Amino acid sequence: MDALGWLAGTDYTIAREILQRGVAALYVVAFLSAVAQFPALLGEHGLLPAPRYLRNAYARRQPTLFRLRYSDRLLRAVAWTGAALSALVVVGVLQLTPSYVFVPAFLIVWFLYLSIVNIGQTFYGFGWESLICEAGFTVAFLGAWDTSPPITVVILVRWLVFRLEFGAGMIKMRGDRSWRDLTALYYHHETQPMPNPLSRTAHLLPKWWHRVEVLGNHFAQLVVPWLLFLPQPVASIAAAVIILTQLWLVATGNFAWLNWITIVLAFAGVSDGAWRWLTGGAPTGGIGSPDVPVWYAAVALLASALLVALSWWPLRNLFRRRQLMNASFNRWHLVNAYGAFGSVTKERFEVVVEGTEDDPHDPAARWLEYGFKGKPGEVRMLPRQFAPYHLRLDWLMWFLALGSRDSPWFEVFLLRLLEADRPTLRLLRLDPFAGRPPRSVRARMYLYRFATREEKRGTGARWVRSEVGMLVPPVGLRG
Repeated sequence: MDALGWLAGTDYTIAREILQRGVAALYVVAFLSAVAQFPALLGEHGLLPAPRYLRNAYARRQPTLFRLRYSDRLLRAVAWTGAALSALVVVGVLQLTPSYVFVPAFLIVWFLYLSIVNIGQTFYGFGWESLICEAGFTVAFLGAWDTSPPITVVILVRWLVFRLEFGAGMIKMRGDRSWRDLTALYYHHETQPMPNPLSRTAHLLPKWWHRVEVLGNHFAQLVVPWLLFLPQPVASIAAAVIILTQLWLVATGNFAWLNWITIVLAFAGVSDGAWRWLTGGAPTGGIGSPDVPVWYAAVALLASALLVALSWWPLRNLFRRRQLMNASFNRWHLVNAYGAFGSVTKERFEVVVEGTEDDPHDPAARWLEYGFKGKPGEVRMLPRQFAPYHLRLDWLMWFLALGSRDSPWFEVFLLRLLEADRPTLRLLRLDPFAGRPPRSVRARMYLYRFATREEKRGTGARWVRSEVGMLVPPVGLRG
């Protein structure tokens, strides 16, 4: 047992609680999101039906419970099961079981969500989907209370944070010039995919502050991640810097669970000793066994060796000239490459979808706008806070406005509006026809910008928009 003493991360018992419960809480959000949105987006009658996707050879090679059969009922059963198991971790019930129960249970959560991601197509093509999969697999091996958290797994969680932050920093420096000349934040708060209630306030801050923001971002993503691997208290300080910068991103935008899970994972750098210092010397830590049983040491070291072996490809990617962003190197979404906003959009375009019950060719036809839950639409409406919940349709609408070519779902979306399809309408904030099918729908493109303080006082509008052109001319069911 003494020979294995080095493996016991006895100074990271509080970190283990935060890591496992925090990641599990975000799994609850992710599974509930699937219950609410997957059938309408990807179900049997969805915009990109999963059964049709599963008929191609590539899909059948993916690890998923739905490989042989998909149904909306089975999807809901998988999602509710995953949410229930995750909730047991959040409240600490599963931690009371032996690690030979806890670890497989957490890995079941991971595989259930992986099964959903691997048939989610465009609607699940986000870096934070791979991130939550990798995080779930890794923190599972921190074990239950019958073992001390293995230090190798704690370090591998830090390695995940390093790739997440340093990868994002490098993709920015290699990408848009605005990150290098410190002007990126002149635009970002206004043009980010889904603004929140404070985004306009952040955008209207002085330009010198935006330059400070960019410098702070470079420091937090290019310098601080290296400090996570230094002895305490340096690692705890580095983790605190990452957490604080992520909280600023939480306060000024809606990025699903990306910032939230980064905050959770950064606690892998915070020692129990740091918590004792924060609480003025009050007794903290020591949650669970101080030892790592021999049998569990073998399990933890085997898992650690697997993750180290898989690290070669993302490590090489970090220093490649043509760095990949948000890439998975295996079908299991383990040890991925991450990054965000390698290019900054300078102008904000929005697709506005409208319908009419009148003759669409009549110049006097009354067109009514469909309201989305998260994306900007009506100019007076205050953007809402949704993160860590992920509004997948709204995010895809942002990519559509940028000219995404991977948008076959949009035609089907317009068809569902013409049919007044209830599951589809539930994805929206406002159906102007109260469940009735419109005669025709169309999609217009607008240029949006935040209203200045003077414009807001004069008109009450938070956005100023001007029409750019017609994306989809009026179409009806016969068209």
